[in-house]
Amino acid sequence: MTTARNIKDSLSQAEVTKKKRQFAVLTHLKQNKVAFISFIFLILVHIIVFLGPFAWHVTPEQISKDGSLVGWSLQHPFGTDDLGRDVFSRMLHGGRVTLLVGLCSMLFSLIIGTFIGACAGFLGKAVEAVFMRITEAMMAIPNFFFVLVALTVLGTSPFMVIIVIAFSSWMEIARIVYGETLKWKEYEFVEAANASGASTARIMAKYILPQIIPSIIVSGTLTIAWAILTESAISYLGLGIQPPTATWGNMLQNSQQYIWTAPILGILPGIAITLVVLAYNFLGDGLRDALDPRYVNK
Repeated sequence: MTTARNIKDSLSQAEVTKKKRQFAVLTHLKQNKVAFISFIFLILVHIIVFLGPFAWHVTPEQISKDGSLVGWSLQHPFGTDDLGRDVFSRMLHGGRVTLLVGLCSMLFSLIIGTFIGACAGFLGKAVEAVFMRITEAMMAIPNFFFVLVALTVLGTSPFMVIIVIAFSSWMEIARIVYGETLKWKEYEFVEAANASGASTARIMAKYILPQIIPSIIVSGTLTIAWAILTESAISYLGLGIQPPTATWGNMLQNSQQYIWTAPILGILPGIAITLVVLAYNFLGDGLRDALDPRYVNK
């Protein structure tokens, strides 16, 4: 009876720890003004970018009768580009593509990194040796050059861009998950789950992964920032998503020859990329501070 009660108490410890951490993160994030403002800013940007095209019915490929390089007006709030296309519409649709690339790349990176890190940390032995050596080998390859070479060989479709960026950014996530798994698998509630006969998959899914989700979230915000910056850079170099599909990166590429005659064509996507990447980095830093164990116990 006592043993069964101890096992039950140990298993409930995981839920208590998770709830305390969630409350502490929300409280501390609100106290970090820069991180909280970044969080609100990102919400607004995503709402505008994803819902804006439903209100602004001008398509990004539509050529205006007013001509090319037209200044700001009610019909064209940001003017037109060199081909007479509405810049505001292209900012909305281009932002949607850029942010989707960042979000999808982050999700694939989290899946790969979490799987490899969790399996290596929990299973140990041969699995740990193989998975962590693969991780270290991938970390030895310069990420940006890996992306350039892979896209040159595999093509530049949006799906391929997402996959290549994901495969170049999962290693840090795997190392973080690996370290967290090594720590949490030694806790009493995990040992109690083992003693109760729970399967490896159940222990990982119910008792270990929920504890490391906060660390995964932090890694995810930083990975999105890196993915957006990478997509913009490769599109600027002409190896990313190709026109006529608009992205903030290829809008920068198209605007470089008009930097003196129509600088707004480059300023708008450049500012958008900079602000979104900075906001994700500030949010990631704020979440990292909020996840400090000292705040969980307050």
